[in-house]
Amino acid sequence: MKVIYPGSFDPITNGHLDIISRACKQFEHVVVAVLKNNNKKALFSIEERIELIKESCKDLENLEVDSFSGLLIDYAKMKESKAIIRGLRAISDYENEMQMSLANRYLSDEIETFLMVSGTDYTYLSSSLVKEIASFGGDVSNFVPTPVLKALKTKFYKL
Repeated sequence: MKVIYPGSFDPITNGHLDIISRACKQFEHVVVAVLKNNNKKALFSIEERIELIKESCKDLENLEVDSFSGLLIDYAKMKESKAIIRGLRAISDYENEMQMSLANRYLSDEIETFLMVSGTDYTYLSSSLVKEIASFGGDVSNFVPTPVLKALKTKFYKL
């Protein structure tokens, strides 16, 4: 079965990698789908995020990295996927994820959403937190893969 793991991934974190690697063990084919959201100011371009994900996940053979805009359900149908995977860090994520899952089910009852609980080491971790710490010169080496760490240093030294 093919599963879509959507998100902004700005940047990808070790928490995302935890979900991706576990999903690759459970599903035949995993598509990490980077959302193009023009309403959000991103640190990394879509192309940079895709490249960082590919570099960070190069050992996963059943992984595809792509981007999309518009409705996730339309993208899933276009990719001929019957499943979406979402990560849960804390109880605070649950309400939002449940709302999105129910809306997606309303839009297409053929596509199921699977919620994966993140590993305990990553329950507090978010891309926003990583960017904030890195912007002040803090050490994020335990939060992100090496390609992202290098890219963050480059971005913030340029600012």
